[in-house]
Amino acid sequence: MLARILAALPGLAMGFNAFMWVTNPAAAAESLGMPLLEGIGLSTQAGDFASFFFASSVMAFLAAWKQNATWAYGAALILGGAAVFRTLAWAVHGAEFATVFIVVEAVFTLMLVAAAQMMKSDA
Repeated sequence: MLARILAALPGLAMGFNAFMWVTNPAAAAESLGMPLLEGIGLSTQAGDFASFFFASSVMAFLAAWKQNATWAYGAALILGGAAVFRTLAWAVHGAEFATVFIVVEAVFTLMLVAAAQMMKSDA
């Protein structure tokens, strides 16, 4: 049961973000510290971010529902990758270090990896 909860909680947060990108992209962009773009930039911004959050959410929920570690690892790869590449943007390109976002992504990644490990040991 704990594995399911650990997988589902990041899924809820990611699902909420996906919903926000579909229903209120200006607020979603603001919550991530960015301006809402226009034209083709808006299409790319809203489409890519909604897809990122939706895919992470679906994989996390599939992991919880099916108790399948592979889905949890998939969601962890996406979220952990975001933390790594945010850090790389800071180190290489001079971006502001996004401490809060990186910590959240790292915690969700650890939750998903822990859930996957529990699911594998239960199998």
